[in-house]
Amino acid sequence: MKATSTLLLLLVSLAHAGIAQQAVRFEDFFIDSTLRIDYYHTGDAREEVLVVDRMLRQGPWAGNPRNPLDSFGYGHYYVKVYDLSSEALLYSRGYDAYFDEYRTTEPARRGVKKTFHESVLVPCPKKPVRVVIEARDAKNQFHTIFTHQIDPSDYHVMAAPPDPRDRIFVVLDSGVPHDKLDLVFVAEGYTAEEADTFKADLEKYREILLTLEPYKSRERQINISGIFRPSAQSGVTQPREGISMNTVLSSSFNALDTDRYLLTEDNRSLRDIASAVPYDVLCIIVNSTRYGGGGLYNDYTIFTAHNAFSQTVFLHEFGHGFAGLGDEYYTGDVSYVDFYPRNVEPLEPNLTALLDPSRLKWKDLITPGTPIPTEWGKAEYDSLQKAMGALGRKRHELVASLEKQGTSRDSVAAVKKEMDGQLKVMRQRVSDILTDGPQKGSVGVFEGAGYTMQGLYRPAVNCLMFSNEQKAFCKVCERAVARMIGHFAGESQ
Repeated sequence: MKATSTLLLLLVSLAHAGIAQQAVRFEDFFIDSTLRIDYYHTGDAREEVLVVDRMLRQGPWAGNPRNPLDSFGYGHYYVKVYDLSSEALLYSRGYDAYFDEYRTTEPARRGVKKTFHESVLVPCPKKPVRVVIEARDAKNQFHTIFTHQIDPSDYHVMAAPPDPRDRIFVVLDSGVPHDKLDLVFVAEGYTAEEADTFKADLEKYREILLTLEPYKSRERQINISGIFRPSAQSGVTQPREGISMNTVLSSSFNALDTDRYLLTEDNRSLRDIASAVPYDVLCIIVNSTRYGGGGLYNDYTIFTAHNAFSQTVFLHEFGHGFAGLGDEYYTGDVSYVDFYPRNVEPLEPNLTALLDPSRLKWKDLITPGTPIPTEWGKAEYDSLQKAMGALGRKRHELVASLEKQGTSRDSVAAVKKEMDGQLKVMRQRVSDILTDGPQKGSVGVFEGAGYTMQGLYRPAVNCLMFSNEQKAFCKVCERAVARMIGHFAGESQ
């Protein structure tokens, strides 16, 4: 019975990965058009309900006809399209959603329900199909939460004509969308007078993306365009600062009550604007100097354009939104509660709970002779992080107290200088651990990842997914990104 059960579980797993059946011929079941299904996603930590809003037929399908099935296994949700007569799986794609992050917060655990507007894009079928959306439970097992039969000839499936307000800028044309990764940037918080600023930002971030491997060496597999719709006001909403802006996507900081987390809940407007071009991947460029952004796998990436760290934030968040990479850091301000359940292997290709070292995701990339798990100076790093936090708070309180007492400006400046000097020494030591330690450049299994100090591991001491000071991916993340580009370019997986 054990062998039989193991085989059954394997077949189920393969089916969800989209590789347990023979490939279907795209042209037998689909036309070269995009079917967009908008729905409302409502619930809390214990329940979720999906209700259809509308169905739209958009322009040409951006995906690669040779790879209609998702073989990666990333994402908390999966959309699947089945043929009604044969029950064959015709299309699948994993994705993440804002709702899934919300349900890990304290309000959701208290039963506070919220509704989010979401969309899934699938190739437009030639005849009626069944669309299924599945969600994972705490053990990453799938459960069906939505089933809907769709007849493409139904008058409820409406056309989505282009909006004359939208201007399209093509900044990288490598060929037919079917054979390329099609990336679109949507403008947010740029007024009509700032169209040239958006175009300059679009050109800038195209260049930034193409300086990083593996995007650089795969440039000819990528198309990049931008869509500009003017906002009434310039900038972005910042609730805690009392700043409210009228922008086309209503993007806002303080998402999930986190200062730097920037997202939009106006999915309908976002998808309406993006529909002007065929796209596989969606980014939002926000006209702001503030530090922040976000990335939801196979949903969208968002970042501010004009901060000193915007380049790194964009590349980091795009790692989430495009390639399904996980956060490798484990300190910082997040609102999640047990985002990664204990004793469950994370889905992300760059995180592991190390439950079975013999099946480590990146086993083939481990530097020879590297112990598993791998020592990297974590104890000292954690101690320094704690000390810097305490000293930073002490500096803030002391300076405030001195200023309140009327202490001279020079004396306050001297206190700041002394304490800043201490912080500088600590930061330098932290940098040394990350960049010049004995495991520099090695692929190993380093504890501390996914917002968790113990029990989750990352493949490198430092990586773009770990630190803003790192400007490149580790080998594991680089390979994951390359494989995702190849999927959209038609490479076999």
